[in-house]
Formats: sequence, structure tokens, C-alpha cells
Amino acid sequence: MTIDDAPRDALRGGPRELLRWVATGAAVSRADLSRLSGLSPSTVSQRVEALINQGLLEETGAGRSRGGRRPRQLAVPTGGAVVGAVDLGAHHARVGTLDLSGRVVQARTLPVRIEDGPEAVLGALLAEVTTLVGDDPVASADGSAADALRGIGIGIPGPVQHATGRIVSPSRMPGWNGFDVAAFCAGRVDVPVIVDNDANLMALGAHRTAHSELDHAVYIKAGTGIGSGVISSGRLHRGAQGSAGDISHCRVVADPAPPCTCGNAGCLEAVASGAALVTALRGQGVPVSDLTGVIRLIDDGDRQATALARQAGRAVGEILAVVVNFFNPQVVAIGGRLADCEPLLASMRATLYERCLPLATQTLLIERVAAGQDVGITGAAHLVIDHVVAAA
Repeated sequence: MTIDDAPRDALRGGPRELLRWVATGAAVSRADLSRLSGLSPSTVSQRVEALINQGLLEETGAGRSRGGRRPRQLAVPTGGAVVGAVDLGAHHARVGTLDLSGRVVQARTLPVRIEDGPEAVLGALLAEVTTLVGDDPVASADGSAADALRGIGIGIPGPVQHATGRIVSPSRMPGWNGFDVAAFCAGRVDVPVIVDNDANLMALGAHRTAHSELDHAVYIKAGTGIGSGVISSGRLHRGAQGSAGDISHCRVVADPAPPCTCGNAGCLEAVASGAALVTALRGQGVPVSDLTGVIRLIDDGDRQATALARQAGRAVGEILAVVVNFFNPQVVAIGGRLADCEPLLASMRATLYERCLPLATQTLLIERVAAGQDVGITGAAHLVIDHVVAAA
């Protein structure tokens, strides 16, 4: 069992949780950590020393005394060490560096052409991460910018076998099938590179940012494509091969059923994704070139675009109703560019309430992902931070 697969209770007081408590301000001393974890002071001190030796925690001075010796305060280093993060999309990539608390230090959005292939796209994005680290005045103050980078997390808009970092049968990514992202990156950077599906990283980023206190959640990413990430027992759940949460090719009843990029017909992605909306509007004679144009039409109250958005919301709701009834999450949140499409969100919400058991929706939160455009790189950074902590 790996640290990612272990149940939450078994990890209470583990190094990752100790780091998270300090990063969020819940704890500022070893005594605080002992109280929160229920562990003995000696065990906490041993784990804290290991984190300090790895540069993941630091002592910042003496705190307020509560009748005895003044406790040494703890903090996550905010200068120097950073992690790199890449959230790759079909047309754009968000690239950034974040400190060890998961706070964004620098971030940029770059245009990409996914059809240019993995070597060209990933090579350019790795170079951009290196540039960002070199541009950080704190990280490069002593001339050791390269040593400041502790790892890189990369989100891919397609199925990823997480254990190997290999892409498996992606849609709309010609030339990427079977590509070993981890091996390619290992030959170009001297730090750990962790690869995962972009919806998983959005789920991890959104959960750590907004709902870290909840144990069970489903996060949907709806943009050009559509997918979801699952949080179970407070941890990102990937399943046996890393495909858990892939709702894109669940079949939605539709007649006639539109063909999907996977070769089947009537899949959720073929009915409710941004690409599907573009195709449907073009088929109705509406001159729209991309998802931006679709959203603009919906915002302007276009009848055809709004009707399609409502249909898409119902389709997403039908699939999510099965997920909610089966998994019983505490929150369902939608992110991606279609999350701001109110007709889609309203139809999704209505369908969930209609199709789900009352007990499943009694306290269910249904909302937008509120973390903004950096949610993907935040998730990628936390993936790396978790890896570094586990190694420590």
C-alpha cells in the first residue's frame, strides 16, 4: 500500500499531514502538532526533525510561553525551494512555480498546439518551468536556482497510467498514445516528475484549497473535453490503473447518438463537452469556431446555444446521478470553462436532484470550483509536495 492509497485514519499524524497543518496555520509548534495528531511529543519531534532536514519545515524563533519553556515556532519555508507545475490543455497550458505550502509564486498561460506532439510540447513547457525558477529572485539569490526546484507536476488532458507516467489511448492528442511522459522528462531535468490526468489535478487542487476538511468529493472538469476526479477518504482516488473518475465515455441515451472520438456513439464527451457544443452548433448552421464563441453566444442569450447548453447539463447530471448514488460524496463541484455556463449548471443541478436518492442529496453541496485558473497547477504542486514528503 502506498501513501496515496492508505486510508485517511492510518495517516493521521503522518509527515504529509504534519506539513499540511503547519502550512495552513493550524499548527505553529511541535506541541500543536502533538495535540492535533494525538501522537506523543517524541514521535512528533522525530517526524518534524526529518521534515526540517529535508528543507520542508523550518524553525522561525520562539513562540509565546504557556507556563513553561517558550516553544520553537515552525513554518513552511517561503523562500528558496519551489516546485514546478504544468496544467496542459488542448490549446493552452498554465505553467507555474509554487512554494512548499502550495502558494503560487509565478504563473503564466502559454498557447500550445497539442497536435505538435509530446516532444515539442513538453520540451517547451519544461524549458518554461526552468525559466520561471531562474526568474525567481528569492530562489536564485544565492546562485542556486537549479537546486531550488524540488520537482515538477504535469497534468495531461487524457488518460494517464499514473504508476508509469504513460499516456494511454487519448482523444484529440495525435502522436501521444503510449508516450512515456515521465521517462521523457527524466532525461531533461534532474528532479522528480509526477504525471497525472488534468481532471485529477484539478480535483486535488480544488479539494486542498476549498474542502480539505471533507472526506468524499467529485470534481468535474468541463471544457473542450470532459472528465472528473474523485476524492475518497480525503485522498485522490485513481483506481487500479489510474482511470477512476473518467466519465467522458459513459454512454448517455441519445437518438440519434453522435459518434465519439473513442469509436463508440453517444458518449458523454460526444454530447456534453465544449467540442460537442461547437460541432452541434455548426451542424445547425451557426458560424462558431471554438468554445469561446459558444460561451459568448450563451452569454448573449442565443436560443440555439442556450438550448444545447441545457441539454449538455442534463446529460452531465444523468451520469453524475449514478456516481452520486453509488459513491455518496459530500460535494460535487464543476470546473473548467463550461463551469461559468449558468444554463448548463442549472440543468445539471436539477437533474441530480431529480435522479438521486433523497438521502444522497440531503446535505450534498453542488457548486462551482472556486479556485480559479491556477487550480490545476495547485493540484500539480501538491502532487509533487506529497511525493517529496513521502520520500522524506
